[in-house]
Amino acid sequence: MRILLLAHSFNSLTQRLWCELTERGHALSLELDISDGVTCEAVALHRPDLVIAPFLKRAIPEAVWRSVPTLIVHPGIPGDRGPAALDWAILEQRRTWGVTVLEASAEFDAGDIWANAGFAMRAASKASLYRDEVAAAAVRAVLEALERRAAGARPTPLATLDPASAGRWHPPLSATERRIDWQRDPTDLVLAKLRAADSSPGIADEILGEPYRLYDARPAPSAAGSRAGEWVARGGESLLRATLDGAVWIGHARRMDADALKLPALIACPAAAALPEAHSAPDPIQYREVGPVGYLAFDCYNGAMSTAFCRRLAAALDAAAARPTRVLVLEGGRDFWSNGIHLNVIEAAESAADESWRNIEAIDDVAERIVRIGDKLTVAALRGNAGAGGAFLALAADRIWVRPGVVLNFHYRNMGNLYGSELWTYTLPRRVGARSGEIIDERQPLLGRQAVTKGLADAAFGSDAQAFEAEVAARAGALAGAAEFAAALADKRARRAADEAARPLSDYRAEELRRMRRSFYGFDTSYHVARHRFVHKAPHSWTPRHLARHRAAV
Repeated sequence: MRILLLAHSFNSLTQRLWCELTERGHALSLELDISDGVTCEAVALHRPDLVIAPFLKRAIPEAVWRSVPTLIVHPGIPGDRGPAALDWAILEQRRTWGVTVLEASAEFDAGDIWANAGFAMRAASKASLYRDEVAAAAVRAVLEALERRAAGARPTPLATLDPASAGRWHPPLSATERRIDWQRDPTDLVLAKLRAADSSPGIADEILGEPYRLYDARPAPSAAGSRAGEWVARGGESLLRATLDGAVWIGHARRMDADALKLPALIACPAAAALPEAHSAPDPIQYREVGPVGYLAFDCYNGAMSTAFCRRLAAALDAAAARPTRVLVLEGGRDFWSNGIHLNVIEAAESAADESWRNIEAIDDVAERIVRIGDKLTVAALRGNAGAGGAFLALAADRIWVRPGVVLNFHYRNMGNLYGSELWTYTLPRRVGARSGEIIDERQPLLGRQAVTKGLADAAFGSDAQAFEAEVAARAGALAGAAEFAAALADKRARRAADEAARPLSDYRAEELRRMRRSFYGFDTSYHVARHRFVHKAPHSWTPRHLARHRAAV
């Protein structure tokens, strides 16, 4: 079919549906929801058989859904209505939830139901659930809806649902309903409120008497002797706050100023440096060993790797490389393997150009360390999504294993036409050869299983995160114990030595950085403009032409 995706932004769910539907042969195009006029124009140009809206913040123009069948992807169970469905599900601590695909109509979320898919709720933030369970359920529901339409089935009217099991209208959560009462709310409710507001809008609160929004909460052991609501300590870049019956770590915060950015909590509130240091803070970088296999996890919020984070990761790689193991598995984080440099920290720096340079040098140090590990086989195990420099960082490993449904973006161009670094000019051609330029220029998201077909990954497996992790452990153990291990390691060393003789790794890095310096310090400010718009979430004024295929000839 000819399908038009209509979305507020090209977010993770929209990208995944784009990949899934394109893979099945549908003629897809995307229009960002800029205005009713633009939407109507997109429908006229693309002439779709169907419009699918996976992520919207406004009503679809009546002229569209009256003329073209239009499906809404709603992150709620059948009968659930309203713009804060997942927020309420987390706040009410539901055990199960779901995604419903329904027909657009004059009444908000009240159209006939084509399909739904459920999932078990996990103790996680709204953003984490949305990227994983919601996205997977949305794919299942959309594909079922398309199959039912193709078979000539009819949707289920909302009015025929059993009231005992159907959802209900959920209005937007008010500031009062989101507010944490630190003197009365138990820790589980505190965490539910914080998770329901992450990554947007955050919890309006305070840090040391100054107004902030709080994000990225994790449970902590009881802060003995502290009053509920008291800011107790700092650890890494997180801040510890006592609750009525325990404590929570707050990893990120944003000042209430109009142009303030979400930042690691200690960077957002420098005054918190006066708090005593606690050594029990959750460390996003963790190393463990199982027999001859080492596992290095680095779970950075939203996949963004700051200069400081990259330097710590480089040190952790040095320590892991010194261990007497045969295989080193680079796990990244559950939600994101990596998304490259930390644009928010860069934007907030005194000199964005200088911080960009420090950050790219630091992440290049990580990439180079991975490439130069000579006495082990390295595996990048992508449990979560990866993009830009983070996707290319994975190419530094000897093997790349991915979950089939993770979304990967192997390109830099959308961020002000950046050239990119992370040694991609060495690691990408050694995987895909002459197709490197095509992959860089395409600017298309890929599912994990699609990355395998393009040579960008070696294997895709696992029905969910837990199954993937179990299979990674089994495969890594088998790799370390294989009779061919010594030969594989010798072959790796020989290839690396031959590559170094042909052109030193330092030359690749120097040339990439020369081009990056031009973007950071040169006359063309495209990168700085694109970064500023991205981190401040500036409204879209147009849809990129590589996605709005209906506008190619306009």
